[in-house]
Amino acid sequence: MTAYLIRRLLLMVPTLLGISLVCFVLIQLVPGGPVEEMIAKIRAANSVHGGQVKQISPEEVENIRAYFGFDKPAPVRYLEWLGNVCRGNFGDSYVYQRPVLEVIASKFPVSLFFGLTSFLLAYAISIPLGVRKAMRHGSAFDVASTTVIFTGYVIPGYALGILLIILFAGGSYLDWFPIGGLVSDNFESLPPLEKAADFLHHMTLPLICWMAGDFAFLTMLMKNSMLDELGKDYIRTAMAKGLSFRAAVWRQAFRNALIPVATGIGSIFALLFTSSLLIERVFDLDGMGLLFYDSIVGRDYNVVLGIIVLSSLCVMLGRLASDLIYVAIDPRIRFD
Repeated sequence: MTAYLIRRLLLMVPTLLGISLVCFVLIQLVPGGPVEEMIAKIRAANSVHGGQVKQISPEEVENIRAYFGFDKPAPVRYLEWLGNVCRGNFGDSYVYQRPVLEVIASKFPVSLFFGLTSFLLAYAISIPLGVRKAMRHGSAFDVASTTVIFTGYVIPGYALGILLIILFAGGSYLDWFPIGGLVSDNFESLPPLEKAADFLHHMTLPLICWMAGDFAFLTMLMKNSMLDELGKDYIRTAMAKGLSFRAAVWRQAFRNALIPVATGIGSIFALLFTSSLLIERVFDLDGMGLLFYDSIVGRDYNVVLGIIVLSSLCVMLGRLASDLIYVAIDPRIRFD
């Protein structure tokens, strides 16, 4: 197992290099860039009332290119960027004029909260619900819950958010929740407990939209996995020896049924950079999805590369964690 872990960790290095290189090349092929953005801003600032625009000299253009480091060949820029990344420096944002890691950290808490909370709630609810549905397969409870689950699953998160706002946030019916934002305007003046309540009050609707898809998938995966286990010989043997159906489910089948569900637990690392641009737009949240979109539109290449590299690293760590969890649940599995 130790050799397997070492191999997987070593393989992450060329994988990250390949991802960063491909993304860097694609960025170079995209028309426009920070140099063009800066030139456009200077021309707009230099425009006169007659509608004429002061021309920018070639020397000024070269100075701008040098300021952003675009006076060097692309391979040199990539190697310099890679060397800085190895030292923990992802460069500065062209838009925010701050280090990339600071920019990402400023948007990080929103996405982390929604990603981590939706992940924990989805697993905490879907696992027992899936078991319950398997135990009562074909009953009115199973049919009704499946209908509700798939209704939430087929509706996109942003569309569900708009529907929830219309129904529960003063759109046309009830006014139980705020329309958007993280906290109320008077948040700083509230006592600690009221601050927590105010934050959760604002987060309820977007959190439902965030977890709707994963919740439906995990519930049905858990149900089908449990049904598969309940049809196996060892369950029939256990019940023939006097074990009750409920005891057979929880003592014998439950752990084995968890195997396909638990493999996704390692994705918790990827949740560090989870995002949903459209949900953030609907609820006026300033998270990683909006930052990534704005960085692409604004040609803020250092931020784009930083988010891609860090999120890729988290995904690979998550897959490695999934393998370890798989082994912990099913000791028969060995990675050599």
